[in-house]
This record gives sequence, structure tokens and C-alpha cells, in this order.
Amino acid sequence: MKIAVTGGKGGVGKSMIATSLAIEFARRNKTMLVDADVECPNDHLLLSIKRKKYSFVYQIIPKWDFKKCIKCGKCASICKQNAIISVKEKYPAFVKDICIGCKACIAVCPTGAITETKKEIGTIYTGKNHNVNLVSGELKLGELASGEVVAEVRKYSDKINKQIKADTMIIDSSPGIGCPVIASLVGTDYIVAVTEPTPSALFDLKRVLYLANHFQIKYGIIINKYDLEGKFCYQIEKFAKINNISVLGKVPYRKDFLRSTIKMIPVVKVNPKYKKLFKKFVCNIVQELK
Repeated sequence: MKIAVTGGKGGVGKSMIATSLAIEFARRNKTMLVDADVECPNDHLLLSIKRKKYSFVYQIIPKWDFKKCIKCGKCASICKQNAIISVKEKYPAFVKDICIGCKACIAVCPTGAITETKKEIGTIYTGKNHNVNLVSGELKLGELASGEVVAEVRKYSDKINKQIKADTMIIDSSPGIGCPVIASLVGTDYIVAVTEPTPSALFDLKRVLYLANHFQIKYGIIINKYDLEGKFCYQIEKFAKINNISVLGKVPYRKDFLRSTIKMIPVVKVNPKYKKLFKKFVCNIVQELK
């Protein structure tokens, strides 16, 4: 069972929900948590996990053999990222930091002067605490291909799970609806969409649910910090009712969650009363999947 935690807007509490759900699922069966927010992974901090390097993530980039290069400039003209600069009667200059590895330059070169090499764009880590097995990806500083790193994180998590044999996999996605989020959602059984009672959060929630409908994945909503603004909480609930969307539950705004983050201890450990809350969420998700 693969469950993605997303929401569109940043800062709505996706990681807190994902880690808390992972801990509650871990009480029932073997559980893996996949931190697919590769630009800002923080699940290991919330669970106080000391990560270990598992593998590096590489991207294909071009390499020139200037003995074969005829300085035609076709490689530069085909490059949509402007990672190749060509001046008449000069060899092309390559800016590898903005290359996305599309291989168009390799395909267009008339003399076969361009071949493949690779560069490191990210790292995959593993760790374990609170009976939760963590797989975490991290984009290398300055790189742009976060979607590719997320895709590799998903691939490696499936590979690692062949050994762990976890029954439940929780995937914590990044904010937005772009390539990294799409790579997080594809192939999942259920989406937990986390939102908060603000206009921007509701707007982004609708966008991410559009993605869920596109990929035909079942979903439900968790409203975090619901008691901060009753008006917009009501609007979210009204939106859910009109569109026949399950509201899995609501999380109050309390300092316990701040203490949890500061101490790097799950909120259910900071205050045991939240065990009942997240147990209810898990029961609702399981019921939705039947």
C-alpha cells in the first residue's frame, strides 16, 4: 500500500502529517517513509534519524571530442536550456550546471563528436527510528533536476523495500504540482491532501486534486491548523462536501507541534493524546482503500 502526502502549498504541515501517519502505521505493520521533498528534506529531523548515505544520483550530460567537432553550432541551437554556447569558428562552451540531460545535442551532432558522461545531482539516504524505515533524497546544491532525483528516490525505495518488505509506504512530497510532485504521486494507491484554512492553501489544494483526478488516484483531505480561521475552514469543508471528497480529519493548532519540531520528537511522543487523533486518520485511510 503506497500513500502519498501532498497538498500544493508549502508550509501546511505535510511532513508533520507524513511522519505522524508513518509512526501510527508502524504500530500495525512494517512501514517505510519516503521523503521525496528532495529540495528540503526534513523527515529525518522530525524523527531524529541519523541518515546514512545509500547511493548517489547521476544525470547524463554531453562530452565533446573536439577532434571530431566541425564547429557547426547545431548543438547550441538545439539546446533549449542555453547550456551550450557557440561562437562562429569556435568550439562550443558547455555550462553543465544548467544542463538537464535531454541528449538533444548528442542526437543532432552530424559528426558524432558528442558522447555521454554523467554528473552527480543528488544523494539517497536511509535510516530508521520509531520502527519507521526512512528513505530520503536530497538534491545537490545548485542543481535543478529535482524531478529526476525524486524519480530515483522512488525507484530506490522500491528496491530497498524488497529487503525490508514493508506493508505500508508513506511518500512525503514536495510543495507545488510540478515534476517532483508528479514523480511522487505516480504509482500510489491513495493521496492524503494536507491543507490549512487560508485562501492560497485552498487554491493550491484544488490544483493538486486536479492532478489526483488526472492520474485517477483516490484521495482525502486533512485540514491542519483548522481552528486558526473558522471561515476558511468552513469553505474547505463546503468545497469537500460539494465535490464528494472525504475529510479524513482535522488537526488543531497547538504549541505541541512546535515543541515536537524543536525537540525532533514525534508529536505523539510529546503528547500521547495525539495518538487517538492519528489513529483515527489511519482508520479512515484504510477504510477509504477498501
